[in-house]
Amino acid sequence: MKVITANQITKIYPNGKKALNCVDLNIEEGEIFGFLGPNGAGKTTAVKLLNGMLQITEGSCSVFGIEPAKSPEKIHALSGVVTEHAQMYNNLTGLQNLMFFGEVFDIGADETKRKALEILERLELLDAKDRKLSEYSTGMRQRLSLARALLHQPKILFLDEPTSGLDPESAQNVNNLIKSLAHEKGTTIFLCTHQLRYAEEICAKYGLISEGSMLAAGTLDELHSLVFSGMTVKFKSDKYPQGLKTRQDGEYMLTDVNSQDEIPLLVKQIVDSGGNVYHVSAQKHSLEEIYFALIEKRKDGKND
Repeated sequence: MKVITANQITKIYPNGKKALNCVDLNIEEGEIFGFLGPNGAGKTTAVKLLNGMLQITEGSCSVFGIEPAKSPEKIHALSGVVTEHAQMYNNLTGLQNLMFFGEVFDIGADETKRKALEILERLELLDAKDRKLSEYSTGMRQRLSLARALLHQPKILFLDEPTSGLDPESAQNVNNLIKSLAHEKGTTIFLCTHQLRYAEEICAKYGLISEGSMLAAGTLDELHSLVFSGMTVKFKSDKYPQGLKTRQDGEYMLTDVNSQDEIPLLVKQIVDSGGNVYHVSAQKHSLEEIYFALIEKRKDGKND
């Protein structure tokens, strides 16, 4: 089921700045989708449009079949939003903040408290539940913002740099929670970040954006095929067949193949020649390398 559909959405602010330019999105239910690009690329604008906080200048979009600008209240009932700079009440404790937002979402007090304590424990904030927010660190505020967004069990979660300010252990905890929401509960995750290596670890599909325009969208393999052909195989053996084109990389040898389907044939070729294979792995280009290759491809296209 398609959760988000965006067709050629464009946003031009009153000052003339074009924040988004003809962006298409198609995101499935239960998918962890990485919306990736540097600060100022248009990620936050897209989130605001999809939540009905801004009007689209051109194009159309829907979330669960609902047009956000026409029915923002329906979108807010289905979505949770976590921004990089969480805004809550400093004079209230962590638990009091969650109790307040539970009331906003019309959740009963007993149910809110039960859910709040459960989520706080999951995010390792239970010991800080009675401390005022003003005493929270940046990372603790970020986790409390996530707890607030999860209170009403949203069907889609918009996350803007969710691990910003977190220590490695807390970041891993948040990542595990994100994965479990998607894989176990079917929650759709729309993850905005400029950290491409982080996104590669957690997302299944990606939308790469630069200066308000989409460079490409798809799985890592699909994006890879747009700019690179084949892959490099690293292997180690005590004997190599004659005629195999290789190059050395320390104690390993490298060779190029057109696709991963050729790797078993390569291993069989080594074994048939009397060699013992001690290591074999495919080396693909990283998401970061793909992103910058797409940037260069776009520049070359403009210069033609």
